[in-house]
Amino acid sequence: METAARHLVFHGAIVLLFGLLMGAPYGKAINRKAADHIVHAWRVAHASLPVGALVMLAVGALLSSTPASVTIKWLIAVSLIVSSYAFCVSLPLAAITGHRGLSSGGSWAAKVVYAANVVGAVFSIIGAVGFVYATYLAL
Repeated sequence: METAARHLVFHGAIVLLFGLLMGAPYGKAINRKAADHIVHAWRVAHASLPVGALVMLAVGALLSSTPASVTIKWLIAVSLIVSSYAFCVSLPLAAITGHRGLSSGGSWAAKVVYAANVVGAVFSIIGAVGFVYATYLAL
């Protein structure tokens, strides 16, 4: 396995663990009968972060078998890693603060949630496009 793929798998494992740990505050929110939007935000964090981690693990497992250049492989790996960590910031912070991060206005927390969501979305698209390109080269 190439270095970029190994980094993708390692960080995917970290994000998987972090996402699974989001089950604890999700359960606490349910037990304390928190507002529906807060429970939903924790559910999103607990479900979405492991899904992103599984994407990283799958891409990491396949990346070395593509004929893409080392530069493209690093672009894919770094993009998906940055995206996942941005969502590791935005999703729990959204649940803690009650902000959805859909606009750049409001308090500092709302701005951080929004900025992290934007970073996560942009870098996940870059990683996905790069991976489509890398797999296309294998045809």
